[in-house]
Amino acid sequence: MAQKINVSRADYKVFYPITTRWMDNDAYGHVNNVTYYSYFDTAANSFLVKHCGLDYHNGKVVGLVVSSGCEYLAPIEFPDKIDVGVRIDRLGNSSVQYGIGIFKEGEDQACAFGHFIHVFVDNISRKPVTIPEEMRKNMKKIEVALPS
Repeated sequence: MAQKINVSRADYKVFYPITTRWMDNDAYGHVNNVTYYSYFDTAANSFLVKHCGLDYHNGKVVGLVVSSGCEYLAPIEFPDKIDVGVRIDRLGNSSVQYGIGIFKEGEDQACAFGHFIHVFVDNISRKPVTIPEEMRKNMKKIEVALPS
């Protein structure tokens, strides 16, 4: 028998509201799985822009996605309003792994959760670089200690 996964809002540090769109639904009447990755990307980059000073147009450093994954627990569909929770699960020298949770507005249990990994690179050469100190300092504010 499969174990019920319990992922709650308390597991995340910051949230970004997103309104689903008509085009997010698929032929089965719910948000298509690939769209969740768009929500992950939007939330992680919203955090970087709003709290870490990311300037993806003119900055020296940008984050490139190298890995992502998602577990689906319950469907969402248009016109649901969702909150996307973000935390830092692992902070490396040039990479960061975000923990992301998708919650229907007003609900405590996640509909989906997963990870999203950025490697930070020079905006011109695309070679990995150390995460800038100011960005790292703000990432630490939402870092969580995961069980080993």
